[in-house]
Amino acid sequence: MTNIAIYTLTSELHDEQAETSRTRMFLDAIGVEHELKGADYADYGTHALDVILVRTGGTEGLFKRLLPQLQRQGGGRPVYLLASHTSNSLAASMEILSYLRQQGFSGEIIHGSNDYVRQRLLMLEQVGEALCQLRGSRLGIIGQPSDWLIASKADRAAVARRLGIELVDVEMGELMKVLETTPETMPEEELACECVKQALPGAQHIYGALKTVVEQQRLDGFTLRCFDLLTAVKNTGCLALARLNAEGIVAGCEGDVPAMLSMKIVQALTGVSGFQANPSSIDPEAGEILFAHCTIPLNMVERYEFDTHFESGMGVGIRGYMKKGPVTVFKVAGDLSRFFVAEGVLMENLSKPSLCRTQQVIRLNDKAASSYFLTNPIGNHHIIVPGHWAEQLSFLLKQ
Repeated sequence: MTNIAIYTLTSELHDEQAETSRTRMFLDAIGVEHELKGADYADYGTHALDVILVRTGGTEGLFKRLLPQLQRQGGGRPVYLLASHTSNSLAASMEILSYLRQQGFSGEIIHGSNDYVRQRLLMLEQVGEALCQLRGSRLGIIGQPSDWLIASKADRAAVARRLGIELVDVEMGELMKVLETTPETMPEEELACECVKQALPGAQHIYGALKTVVEQQRLDGFTLRCFDLLTAVKNTGCLALARLNAEGIVAGCEGDVPAMLSMKIVQALTGVSGFQANPSSIDPEAGEILFAHCTIPLNMVERYEFDTHFESGMGVGIRGYMKKGPVTVFKVAGDLSRFFVAEGVLMENLSKPSLCRTQQVIRLNDKAASSYFLTNPIGNHHIIVPGHWAEQLSFLLKQ
């Protein structure tokens, strides 16, 4: 089923049948899967992407009368106008967009070569699908943010208003209760050392308990005050988070809410949660950054090994090796007022004993972007995802 719906605006002075024939030729040349709705706007606003094809000139008055319905049904989303190269389509679209701007509404004219229009429509569809996934999501904050995350708070109202995400508080005690009643299971994993072998059943136990909490609270993701587990049960949540992320449940570390929101946005666009990591060292002249953390989604790596958690020497940490190649580094502020996104290349996976277990050397395409980390960072954790996604992430957060 297509997620692109195309509606039409046609002047009464033009022959409807002739315009319909030209419309089909125009849309066939663009080559995107779509549903042609024509002049019936009854379900406008219900698709990932709704587009109005301005087929002719003389349609400005028709659009003006239609606008209240579009805003009511579209919930204030941008109005996308598709303009062809004939019948004064572009001229009418420009007048319509000018009127939209005067009324305080946002919009865009999609016009150009067939290839440009195709790529633009597919990108807008992708972002629209991601926004649909985000709306109605419930993300848990299990145990509140770690004490050292003094700059990593969230504006719940802004998150709900702009992304449709509900943030849900879950007491750490709830997880502890579930841990007490969740049966332990013996994992069938290849082990790295004796200390990890002893810790693995407990790490698996935490995974089972967190999965139960997710089900009980109807969560689509969460961030965990994971360091509390070190004192409470002498183990870590690294393995649990790695597995849950691979299963499609966004699972972040240290109770970092902006990082969790960033991961959820990334997942909605790309299908993977991303690697939540700290910059450990930066070479501003080369634009290279070494990122590290003790867990990574298992569906993001080519292979992985078990080790202890770096800071504590306890539990089970994950040393994951991601495929070298294009990556995107991303972080959004907790009030959604700003974000950072930069594309680069994963150059190397390291295994230094003096850092968290998963380590990635990333070279940014724009060397100057590395200055952001030293002059105006959004907290410490950032999200790394395979592929180049800067355009989609930027567009999504400007909606």
